[in-house]
Amino acid sequence: MKPEIRKIVTYDEEIFIEGFREADKPWRMFAVAAVLRNPWAGRFVEDLTPQIKAYGPILGEMMTKRMIDLAGNGAAIEAYGKAAVVGLDGEIEHASGLIHTLRFGNFYREAVEAKSYLAFTNTRGTANAPIMVPLMDKNDAGRRSHYLTIQFSIPDAPRDDEVVVVLGAAMSGRPHHRIGDRYQDLKDLGHGLDNPAAV
Repeated sequence: MKPEIRKIVTYDEEIFIEGFREADKPWRMFAVAAVLRNPWAGRFVEDLTPQIKAYGPILGEMMTKRMIDLAGNGAAIEAYGKAAVVGLDGEIEHASGLIHTLRFGNFYREAVEAKSYLAFTNTRGTANAPIMVPLMDKNDAGRRSHYLTIQFSIPDAPRDDEVVVVLGAAMSGRPHHRIGDRYQDLKDLGHGLDNPAAV
């Protein structure tokens, strides 16, 4: 059992001027999207596990390799994330099932030697729907300079019976970051760093 992949789409942008000011170095964000047939489209399936277990490693390994090829090496990636958009004949659960499994995400996490979890979105849409890939620092979830979003679309995907599965990355944070990090807010509000969920 393997995913029926219709095509792979690569998104890559380099920003030289941000906020009317030149960046010290180009701000690069990129993504790899796999457009595949939704194996559960058009019906209710109680147990999604067989396809999740079968598809996760194939997609995770293949897409991670493409991401690392784009970056040059895993260390060059500073921020990362994932997303899935399911077509109209599918459930949000289908999008979630394909990306929220360690059998998928761990390939990417290990390749970039990350400590943070992968930021994510899972949505439903038609062909050309906005694909939003949230990113955060791969090792520091409180580093706001690396709170980013890649946005793009694919004109013919997802079809109603498809899912678009995406990995995203940035080589740096925003060029002119100046809003501070979560840690100063926690300190100012009297919360300890050992309990960041307090706010």
